[in-house]
Amino acid sequence: MAKKPSRRIQELQKKVEDRTYAPLEALQLLKETATAKFPEAAEAHIRLGIDPKYADQQLRTTVVLPKGTGQIVRVAVIARGEKVNEALSAGADIAGSEELIDEIQKGRMDFDKLLATPDVMPQVAKLGRLLGPRGLMPNPKGGTVTFDLEQAIAEFKGGKLEFRADRTGIVHIMFGKVAFSAEDLLVNLKALQENIDRNRPSGAKGRYWRSVFVSATMGPGIQVDISALRDLKISEVA
Repeated sequence: MAKKPSRRIQELQKKVEDRTYAPLEALQLLKETATAKFPEAAEAHIRLGIDPKYADQQLRTTVVLPKGTGQIVRVAVIARGEKVNEALSAGADIAGSEELIDEIQKGRMDFDKLLATPDVMPQVAKLGRLLGPRGLMPNPKGGTVTFDLEQAIAEFKGGKLEFRADRTGIVHIMFGKVAFSAEDLLVNLKALQENIDRNRPSGAKGRYWRSVFVSATMGPGIQVDISALRDLKISEVA
């Protein structure tokens, strides 16, 4: 039996009409419907015309949000030798070699993003069962396996996000904080849309974009006009 929405959510849902909204209008409404007692994130839920059970219809990539994420991202790095010092100098919160792998195996999880250099990946592989379900396992497609630690650390701390379509072909992603202006949220949402178009899987057939909903963390879904979002020029909002 489905859980009945709270009175707060029922009241907020009355503000959302059963129609698609122009992108900026949708984001202004998102801000109005963020009434939780904590700083809410702005979320996008994007249904794509793909079936990820086929390898050529999977979407997994990264996006740099121009206006940032509004979050403090704690970055850990597993590397060897001088690369450990390089990571710390570049702003990593935690860096180490085999000893850090052991600490993570014992339950250390005080980080939001884990990077690794390619030469330590055979050792990092043993953490797969622990890190995989949390979305923390380093992966070349996500930009988290690299020798260029300085750039990777700067990007992830500055607003770079890794994302993927789930098994039903839906991308769920946070693209800023409700405290951002609607215009800044739109710049981030536009960057996300362009990134998803640029990384369209080769096996995707037919209509690629099915629906886009935005919401505050605890707010109702608001449907965005996909065509208007794709036709928008970033210079019009940046």
